[in-house]
Amino acid sequence: MGENKASNGVYIVYMGASNGVLRTDHAQLMSSLIERNEDVLLHSYTNGFYGFAAHLSEDDARSIAKRPGVVSVFPDPILQLQTTRSWDFQSALATGYSPSSLPYSSPTGSDTIIGFLDSGIWPEAQSFNDDGVGPVPLRWSGTCMEGRDFSSSNCNRKLIGARYYDDPQLSFGTPRDDLGHGTHVASTAAGRQVSNSAYYDLANGTAQGGSPASRIAMYRVCLSGHRCLGSAILKAFDDAISDGVDILSLSIASNPGEAVFTNDPIAIGAFHAVEKGITVVCAAGNSGPSPATVVNVAPWILTVAATTIDRDVEADIFLGGNIVIKGGGINFSDLYELPVYPLTDGNSSKSESNKHTEDDARNCAPGSLDDKQVKGKIILCENNDNYAPKVKFGALKNQGAMGMILIDNRQRRDPVHYGASPIIAVTEEDGAEILSYIMTNSDPVATILPSLVIWNYEPAPVVAQFSSRGPTFGIPNLLKPDVAAPGVAILAAWPSNDASVALPGREPPVYNIISGTSMACPHVSGLAAVIKSQYPTWSPSAIRSAIMTTAIQTNNVHGPITTETGSNATPYEIGAGVINLQGSLQPGLVYEIESNEYIQFLCSIGYDTAMIRAIATAVPSEFSCAGNLGFDSVSSMNYPSIVVSSLRGNEIKRVTRTVTNVGEDESAYTAIVEAPAGVDVEVVPNVLIFTKDVKKLTFQVLITKQISAVEGDLFGSITWSSEKYKVYLKGNFRVTLNILGLRSTDFSDISYGDDVEEGKRTICLRSDLGSEFSGRRADSGYGNDSGYGDDSDTEGKTYLERE
Repeated sequence: MGENKASNGVYIVYMGASNGVLRTDHAQLMSSLIERNEDVLLHSYTNGFYGFAAHLSEDDARSIAKRPGVVSVFPDPILQLQTTRSWDFQSALATGYSPSSLPYSSPTGSDTIIGFLDSGIWPEAQSFNDDGVGPVPLRWSGTCMEGRDFSSSNCNRKLIGARYYDDPQLSFGTPRDDLGHGTHVASTAAGRQVSNSAYYDLANGTAQGGSPASRIAMYRVCLSGHRCLGSAILKAFDDAISDGVDILSLSIASNPGEAVFTNDPIAIGAFHAVEKGITVVCAAGNSGPSPATVVNVAPWILTVAATTIDRDVEADIFLGGNIVIKGGGINFSDLYELPVYPLTDGNSSKSESNKHTEDDARNCAPGSLDDKQVKGKIILCENNDNYAPKVKFGALKNQGAMGMILIDNRQRRDPVHYGASPIIAVTEEDGAEILSYIMTNSDPVATILPSLVIWNYEPAPVVAQFSSRGPTFGIPNLLKPDVAAPGVAILAAWPSNDASVALPGREPPVYNIISGTSMACPHVSGLAAVIKSQYPTWSPSAIRSAIMTTAIQTNNVHGPITTETGSNATPYEIGAGVINLQGSLQPGLVYEIESNEYIQFLCSIGYDTAMIRAIATAVPSEFSCAGNLGFDSVSSMNYPSIVVSSLRGNEIKRVTRTVTNVGEDESAYTAIVEAPAGVDVEVVPNVLIFTKDVKKLTFQVLITKQISAVEGDLFGSITWSSEKYKVYLKGNFRVTLNILGLRSTDFSDISYGDDVEEGKRTICLRSDLGSEFSGRRADSGYGNDSGYGDDSDTEGKTYLERE
């Protein structure tokens, strides 16, 4: 057991796989606790795995951890929540057509069931209506729990299940969503088509989810403050396995740092769900752009980073002399359109009081500016302190200020809600231009206009600044994130009673625009559901492979996808690339992972044979962990990426992969290698020939670092090209298998180009080749005033990745 004491007095006792057999040790242990105190037990886990959550003393927890059959005992963690233009854009990105001329259309007839572990659902949202929806699938065995302001009639043929998990001390009381987050992600993944959807007048259009024919099951595991209980997450996994879901979507994440899978509710629950054939999709976290911050890194999880789409939310700043500056953020300013308001900056308006510094004044900290200097004016403020923009402007407004221009690169790129307040965010470069204008003019003036949506914005996609990055902390030969998807300024359904996002004098909106890897995650969950509906027998690893090996690395101006700084994105930011809605339905080849490979992975990262036998359902009787496997054995897992580390000059490292042909029976693929400078990459054999009887073939990748190679993290690619396999739609197309290797935190990216010969299916294997990564836990918290996390202490907690 870890050294941490449970803050709420609840501990999770994890006892491993269920194997479909009633375990007496589980029943006896719970009975002994109930005999002492009948209210001690919170949850019992019996469907996909065994264990329970209970109110325990620290001494009791330590004692139970020593009992036979107990894998781990750990404090109940609190996780955090981390959205329809995005689907049209992703479709257009893969095909080369404009989004306006090619609306995204999901395949029909899908009866897949997506389970969401989140903050609940608003059942009245039009995205969840069941008009014309067929009967509930017979395999569904879940329930629609009644609770506060929620009855069984709130479920229908679309929303087929809803559960919540009560702790007497922290009661939910209902599956109904009072945060908005769960409603937003569910409609993003599986919402029905709804026309004239908008956040008031912004982003008007037709909203629909990625798999609008899928059914929805909501498992409410999150409280107010975007906090999600680990014990509830495990119980939701346990129930979902029994209920019959096909996909599980979790826009939830913990703190960055080294993963301890036996103490991680998401990793534990996901392991057993994947054993049962359920694909689990999770947010990568919102701790970017710091390196080694990606979370939900277990190899059985599909981990999703966030990018922008070609829709930008902008607002204009008019200065004197016909100068126009483009700003960001969502504001409904009612200022005059002409620049008639005096303009000043915080530093020039400092109060004479000694209580505040010049830094306070530059940041417009409440109380730091002089009333007379700001009254009637628009104020230019930096944003390098801990005050939220609305708090700053609230203080300025009380002093008589008319508006605020905020210098903040992040809030310029990732729009934040400012409501009716005339607040606008600009980049540091534009902020410097505005400051220069103030200093060089005797009568500087400005105005702030309300926000507008800019369509067909270029370049897109761009990696979101908040999106967590690789490399994977503590596991250098495992690449995460797996893929990227739209997660910035996403429009989706919202509770209709949320006055907190309403404009003064207006009814609350039924759609909202928010950002986060939370929003990226359901895009991939919806795509996974579409693939599952077309290939119902495919395993979770085959579905993940189809998504990764068809991902896109180019943007809408036919260049490499970039980060927020303009540098080329590496797999540490986008994994295999951005999801490809068409290509993933015809991947040609897939990389499947057998359950024993996950078992071998656990051996590689230090788990012993006895613990693995307790965790996994099917462990061969002769199995045992070999000694000193090291991280090189992680590279041998049949993952749709390859990472090698600790390459030494002229040393050859061999990595094996097996591909399964899911395309034409008679087909041949030729390997095309793009190796980074200083590294030799050879594929043996370099031609794979499939027939009606030969569905699986194995190849080796031989990687050699030349002595003259520059030290650092390097990337390469292997493309399998088939003459017989036609491109799904004419345009730019890549099927990407991530081959990556890591060594330090700096990566140089190779060009993937954009030209694919018509009539060829290509499968790209991305590679990062280098020496072993050694780093520290990133000093990056979730709390910030731009809305990408929660302003609370995150020590030892797990969070919903949210706006």
